[in-house]
Amino acid sequence: MPTVEEVPARLLLGSGPSPVPYRILKALSHPTVGHLDPAFGALQDDLAARLRAVMKTTNKVTFPLSATGSGGMQAMVDTLIAPGDRVVCGVHGAFGGRMADALGRAGADVVRVEQEWGRAIETERLIAEIGAGSTRAVFVVHGETSTGVAQPLDGLADAARAADALLLVDCVTSLAGHPLDLDAAGVDAAFSGTQKCLNVPPGLAPFTVGDRALDRLQKRSWYFDLQAMVDYWFADGPRAYHHTAPINMIYALHEGLRIVEEEGLQQRWERHAVAHEALREALGVLGFERFAPDGEQLSSLLALQIPEGLDDAAARGALLKDHGIEVSGGLGPFAGRAWRIGVMGEGARPEPQDRLVRAVARIGGGDEAAAIRALEEAWA
Repeated sequence: MPTVEEVPARLLLGSGPSPVPYRILKALSHPTVGHLDPAFGALQDDLAARLRAVMKTTNKVTFPLSATGSGGMQAMVDTLIAPGDRVVCGVHGAFGGRMADALGRAGADVVRVEQEWGRAIETERLIAEIGAGSTRAVFVVHGETSTGVAQPLDGLADAARAADALLLVDCVTSLAGHPLDLDAAGVDAAFSGTQKCLNVPPGLAPFTVGDRALDRLQKRSWYFDLQAMVDYWFADGPRAYHHTAPINMIYALHEGLRIVEEEGLQQRWERHAVAHEALREALGVLGFERFAPDGEQLSSLLALQIPEGLDDAAARGALLKDHGIEVSGGLGPFAGRAWRIGVMGEGARPEPQDRLVRAVARIGGGDEAAAIRALEEAWA
C-alpha cells in the first residue's frame, strides 16, 4: 500500500499546481488551532488586508473561500446570478466555457461571445452584447489557462454600469503573476485560486466582492452563503460559525501573501513577464511556437504549439518519468498539439527554466546549448 513518503518530488511547471516553496510547506505544518480562536482571527484579519493589496482592491469583503478555484466560480454563480438573468459570457478557451456551463445550469440566459482559442475577445463585441438587452452581468476570464491569453478589461466596467450590470472576472491564473488592478478596472467581483502564481497548494479560492455586487446577493446555496461567510470573516463582534475553516491552508496562504509583499507586486509582475519571454525564446530554439500573439500573452502561462514530429504524450511522459518535470498538455482543440507551461511564482525563475529547457532538448532533440544561451540572454 503506498504512503505519502513514496510520492516523488516533482518540478511543477504545468498549468497548476505550481512549485510550493519551503516557507509555505513549513507554514502548513504549524500546529492547528481552532477556527474561532482569537489568535487565528487576528491572522484572518491580516490575511484579508494582504489579499486586498495583491488583488488591488479596497473591497472589505475580500477573503479566501474554503474551496478550490472552481469553487470560487460556483460561488460567483450561486451568490450573484438568479435564474433568468441575462449574462454575457466571454468564451475564448476552456474556462470561459466552464463558466458558461455553470451559468446555464443555474438557469441564467447565457449570451456567449466566442473567440477562437489562442486569441483575446475584442472588447467591442462584449460591449455591444452588454447593451443589446437587459443584462444582469458580464463575465470574462482575465487569464485563460487553456490558451495562455490575457483578456483586456478596458471599457467593460463602463458598459456594465451603463446597463446596470455587474462585471465579474476569473483571475485564477493571472493573480500575482500578470498586471491586474481590480479597482482600476471597475471589477465588481472576482475569484482566483491559490495553486497558481501564489505558489500555495490548491484548496482556497481568493474572492472579492464590491458594494454593487453585495447589494444583489442571492441565497441559493447553503455552503456558498456569502453573508454567512462575511459574518465569520468580518464580524464586528464574535465571529459567527458557518463552517470549519481549513486552518493550515489559511496559514499557507498568509505566508504566500507575505512572500508577494516582500518581493513587491510590480516587481513580481515584471519578473513573470521576463520569465515568460525567456522561456519562449529558449523553447523557440527547439521548435516550439507560442499560440498567443504579441500583446495578448498571459505572462504566467505559456501555451506552445509543439514541433512537428514530437509525440505529445510520450514526450511529456518522459519529462515526468526521466526528469521529474510536469508540464500540461493541451485542452479542447489544442489537445495533442500544445503544451501549457506554467510561469508561476517560483517556477518563473532561471533555475527551473534551465532544468526544463535542458530536459526538453534531450528528449525532443535540438540545439541544447543554443537554447540555454537564449534563456540566459533573456534573463540577463
